[in-house]
Amino acid sequence: MELPLAKTFGLVRLLSRNDRILRVGFGGALLYALTIALVSPVVSTAATAPSAQLGDGKAVVLRLSSLRPTLSTLEAPGSEPLPVTVIRDDVVNRPAYQAYLREKDCLATAIYFEARGETAKGQKAVAEVVLARTRVPGRPKTVCGVVYEGSKRRTGCQFSFTCDGISDRVANRDAWRQANRIAANVMRTGGRVNAVAGGATFYHADYVNPRWASRMVKVAEIGTHIFYRPQRGRNL
Repeated sequence: MELPLAKTFGLVRLLSRNDRILRVGFGGALLYALTIALVSPVVSTAATAPSAQLGDGKAVVLRLSSLRPTLSTLEAPGSEPLPVTVIRDDVVNRPAYQAYLREKDCLATAIYFEARGETAKGQKAVAEVVLARTRVPGRPKTVCGVVYEGSKRRTGCQFSFTCDGISDRVANRDAWRQANRIAANVMRTGGRVNAVAGGATFYHADYVNPRWASRMVKVAEIGTHIFYRPQRGRNL
């Protein structure tokens, strides 16, 4: 009788252990189900906003493809609420983008009318001069301001095409597209990456000899243009 009795107690212990395993398994499954139920709305929202970024004191941008622009706040653990701008994928800070397009158009216009007959390097050099002038004290701080500085005065314009009385009509579409490409590239780098104009803020065609050139430092000659910067310590 001892052997059947031992088998009986063994079976009871096995059932008891399996019962504990079942209880633990059931509890884990219940916890998993509750977690999924609570987290799924957050995961769903995050899936539509892959570009959210957090940082101390920085704005947070959530790109939601199905929502209209709106403003909210987001709290990061241990920090003050951060401003959150919710925007459509096709609208990125629209006022700033429109301002950028105007600036690029002004730069492309200067490249086209001042240097469309030059090589890409020569056109890039002209664009660099425009960008460099925005950093000169006393000069306009925008590209459009620099390009059209003095254009209302017959003898005061800085770029001849702005006051020569000739209509600024684009006739060569290929040259205009190239001018736009160069303008975009130069604006992206501020004219400081792979610069070719040597920090020049002045230039003139090689078939003229302006009086101001003798007071300048010649830094480059590209195509039909000669580039200058003021002597050290002088801003003109």
